[in-house]
Amino acid sequence: MNVFLWVLQGLLAVIFAGAGVTKTTQPKEKLKPMMPWTEDFSAGQIKTIGALELLAGIGLILPALTGILPILTPLAAAGLAIIMLGAVLTHVRRKETPAIAVTLVLFALAAVVAWGRFGPYAF
Repeated sequence: MNVFLWVLQGLLAVIFAGAGVTKTTQPKEKLKPMMPWTEDFSAGQIKTIGALELLAGIGLILPALTGILPILTPLAAAGLAIIMLGAVLTHVRRKETPAIAVTLVLFALAAVVAWGRFGPYAF
């Protein structure tokens, strides 16, 4: 199970760090074609979401890998699960059905990492 959780952490870290970099470095207008939900948020809010995703992506790996404050790893996973719940609500409100499924899967994966690292497979 420990290896499985590491694989999930790595997968989520790549996904969210990449998404975070994209949201923090690209202007809102450039994000709209690939992320229609950005219409509902200000540029500052989008950059904040991106920064949180980037930090959480780093937090999924770095603390556990270095052994420095490993409690940050399940906290990062729990934070991502919360962000994904917000994303699900946004996509439901906008009736973006495919995006709902993707965000629910990402929520579930982040929740599994949080559960495993807070509980029976903590560092």
